[in-house]
Amino acid sequence: MNTKTSAARRLVESAIMLAIATVLSFLKLVDLPYGGSITVASMLPIVIISYRHGVKWGLLTGLVFGIIQQLLGLNTLSYVTTWQSIVAVILLDYIIAFAAAGLGGAFRKTASQPLAVLLGGLLVGIVRYICHVISGATVWAGLSIPTEAALVYSFGYNATYMIPETIVLMVVGYYIASVLDFRKENVTRYTARVESALPFLRWIAGLIISAALVADTVLVFSKLQNADSGEFDITGLSAVNWTAVIIISAVALVLSVVLFLIAAKTPKKEKA
Repeated sequence: MNTKTSAARRLVESAIMLAIATVLSFLKLVDLPYGGSITVASMLPIVIISYRHGVKWGLLTGLVFGIIQQLLGLNTLSYVTTWQSIVAVILLDYIIAFAAAGLGGAFRKTASQPLAVLLGGLLVGIVRYICHVISGATVWAGLSIPTEAALVYSFGYNATYMIPETIVLMVVGYYIASVLDFRKENVTRYTARVESALPFLRWIAGLIISAALVADTVLVFSKLQNADSGEFDITGLSAVNWTAVIIISAVALVLSVVLFLIAAKTPKKEKA
């Protein structure tokens, strides 16, 4: 493939993934009572672009994603008054925060694809979290965040949605990266060292485990934000539906173990 075709393909892929990321940002697993939400791994498409085409291109794509998110959240600017605050919100809560998704490919050369995407998701979540914490302790102090001990409050408040958001990103990213190979020009099935005659059973088992982890994360973290103050409230664990968490975890564990065992015991077909 020549350089022009390759560049055009990269642009098309990035545009498609930006569209998917934007749609996913509207698909919220939960809206927390005081603010913040957990999306369906909305930053993952940018992480994948970064993994496929490099961090520089990923950051550029993430920058565009940040601009889109800012345009969708223009009403947020109505809460701040000075131009300095407006600039800070635009940069810290949107442009830089979401551009950080472009760091998702940072571990491509140092780990296997699933692990690299998982670590990339962790890095992305940490950087975005730091951006929101700084913004909360400065711009939002005295507005939605108490002026006294603003930094401590900002750490807690932003953790209520960024920790589960990052966990969901890592879990979904790891699963997708275990199924599809993004290292090649054409995306194909990811082939691990240990092959199975029925690889789709492993995919289904992985999907079940991933879905259970996401569900458990939402069930737990949706109760850890104080509805009156927005603070991270560990006492909210008492309000978690632990019966649902246990049932989901147990069913997922049993089903995935059964599927893995079937896949492992099924003999491979010999090549003709």
